[in-house]
Amino acid sequence: MKNEKMTAIGINEPGGPNVLEPREIAVPEPGAGEYLVKVHAAGVNRPDVLQRTGAYPPPKGASEIPGLEIAGEIVTGGPETERFRSGDAVCALVTGGGYAEYCIAQEAATLPVPDGLSMIEAAAVPETFFTVWHNVFERGALRQGEWLLVHGGSSGIGTTAIQLGTAFGAKVLATAGTADKCAACEKLGAVRAINYRDEDFVAVTKEVSDGHGADVILDMVGGDYIERNFIAAAPDGRIVQIAFLGGSKAEVNFMRLMLKRLTLTGSTLRARPIEVKGAIAAALEEKVWPLIAAGTIGPVMDQTFPLAKACDAHARMEAGEHIGKIVLGVG
Repeated sequence: MKNEKMTAIGINEPGGPNVLEPREIAVPEPGAGEYLVKVHAAGVNRPDVLQRTGAYPPPKGASEIPGLEIAGEIVTGGPETERFRSGDAVCALVTGGGYAEYCIAQEAATLPVPDGLSMIEAAAVPETFFTVWHNVFERGALRQGEWLLVHGGSSGIGTTAIQLGTAFGAKVLATAGTADKCAACEKLGAVRAINYRDEDFVAVTKEVSDGHGADVILDMVGGDYIERNFIAAAPDGRIVQIAFLGGSKAEVNFMRLMLKRLTLTGSTLRARPIEVKGAIAAALEEKVWPLIAAGTIGPVMDQTFPLAKACDAHARMEAGEHIGKIVLGVG
């Protein structure tokens, strides 16, 4: 029997990590196609930080509580749910509400915890694996033998992209900001990690690929990287934009787009229809979950914080010292 009240992390007002505070709220009720999940762990992601600062409000109908990925146990299912039963161990991509003792998850975006993973590890999987699969393999159409350039290689997204790209036969380059982070990228399978503080990623990409350039570029930086990506890209290259940590405005010479026949695309996942998320989930379960179960790939874990210390987890993410995923342990 679930409790009527639960602890969740609320955002008192837009601001720094200290605006995240535990509060007592009602346990949500699952609707059609939804499960109520007792949360054991919740992943911490950059969009959570943006939501906390007021720069990324939740989509209409989504929970105001931050948190886009969870792992836990099914409590009960609403109407039109059929796959999971009470007590099943699951992880899920959610539209919000993850920083709480209980969370609503849509069936289509809920998957069994991959064999061999703890709940803490499983909570570090959905957001990054959904994002990388959709953007690198579906939008970017990465193929075996191609060059993949991953910016922010030591982040949760970056460490996932390096592993998935390598596992599916691509040659991966990654950018990172310290020697330790570059070493971590190469340990995960990157052919070459590029320290963007003292190396030019365009020049290194061209050199390592024997002048070919990157066939797919996954970029979360934006800003002046936008035009530099055009230069680093191979003919018929695909550049996929998933964030703009360096700014969303830039002066760009688009002639290179024409001359190289480049594709520039991008996406956000949170507000996409559940049918889209369900299709990604199905592809992951078929093609990626076996690799996780075999130990070929998996989430790179940085640090775990208790739910009540979500503010400390956000402070660590903003400090930029982490490698891989930051997770909240809920219980």
